Amino acid sequence: MRSKLPLLSALSVGAIILACQTYDFEPVEPLAIAQTTVEEVINARRSKPNIMLLVDTSASMTDPVNPSDPACLVEYEGDQVVCGRLAPCNVDVCPTRWTELQAAVPRFLSDSGKYVRFALTTYPETRGGTTAVDSCRESTASALLKGLPDQEDDDSLLAHANEINDLLQGIPNAGEGRPLGGTPTSGSLNFVGSLAGLQDAERENFVILLTDGLPNCNDGNVVDGSNPDLCKCTIENNGCQTAYFRRGCLDADASVAAVRALAEKQIRTIVIGFGAETAVGDGPAVLEAMARAGGFKRTCDAERPCGEGDTCNPTTGLCNRSFFQAGNQAELASALEEISLAVTLKEPCLIPLDGPQRPTDPKLLVVYVEGERTPSSDSTWTLNDDGVRFTGQICERILASTPESPVKIEVRAIRQR
Repeated sequence: MRSKLPLLSALSVGAIILACQTYDFEPVEPLAIAQTTVEEVINARRSKPNIMLLVDTSASMTDPVNPSDPACLVEYEGDQVVCGRLAPCNVDVCPTRWTELQAAVPRFLSDSGKYVRFALTTYPETRGGTTAVDSCRESTASALLKGLPDQEDDDSLLAHANEINDLLQGIPNAGEGRPLGGTPTSGSLNFVGSLAGLQDAERENFVILLTDGLPNCNDGNVVDGSNPDLCKCTIENNGCQTAYFRRGCLDADASVAAVRALAEKQIRTIVIGFGAETAVGDGPAVLEAMARAGGFKRTCDAERPCGEGDTCNPTTGLCNRSFFQAGNQAELASALEEISLAVTLKEPCLIPLDGPQRPTDPKLLVVYVEGERTPSSDSTWTLNDDGVRFTGQICERILASTPESPVKIEVRAIRQR
């Protein structure tokens, strides 16, 4: 006959057994996981954007890019002076802002030409004159050197872009037809904003303002040379007198207002400062205010930094400076390349994934097409070095997408750290 332990004794034995057990725990480092979600609403057949190039052709564009270079010293009226303006530079040894611009734009226009409807306006419209009125004349129809194209096919657009390049290359650095005058930015922005072609509701519309100087030349400026602190004269040796009493003063407020007026018409303004004057003094603040009003956001990441003197905000993924600043041909070419990437859709069947956007393992990538999870295969999509590339019927569906029937793609990538 089995004897039964009292309940209390049984519990005591169990407690003893439990007390004799030991457990070894090894420390485990917590696994950090980050997820990136990239959503794209793709419209492969969207209307190609309009871009007006508003190019500063003021006299300072003939100044040397590096005025401290001994090769930029020339003899003028019996003295050794830094070349530029009335004392032309030997551009073979001393490149100017204008020749550096001419060297930077061909690739931009050729690379983007098939995907963009370009137009070209220059300012000021001096008509070869040198009086204050001539030097400060804002752009009119005569300064619209090339309007928006009539044709939409790739070859016609590229030919149109090449013609714009020819026009820019045809403006000499010295002699008749060279850059002259001041910087009537506000009035010239108002002119391009009045063009009906740039107010196309079926397209994205942009103005690329490429300038090497502070805006001035506003004869209606509310400040004048009698108050130097408010005037902030843009002419050397306090030259805001007589005909430049108002025209010579900084025209920041009206220029920002002109950019805002463009934004109200759904025309975004991209601001490029080129040369030393836009990088010092009042230059950065004025161009920053214009760029912020323009509504174009400069995106960035670790793989695509913001350039010299600027940093990328890791929280917003935006450059801390809203305008592009370039000091030479290479920096200008880089800025134009960034703009080209931002405004064109060259490969609809590719969603780029850069640096931190990529998963640590291809198995940690999930793709949804119109809300439906789509496995990877040779006939759907693959993860390549440049991003997620769609193939087969999905790519065909993307290429057939229209503004009325876009394709929504969602890419979710997990990174383990």
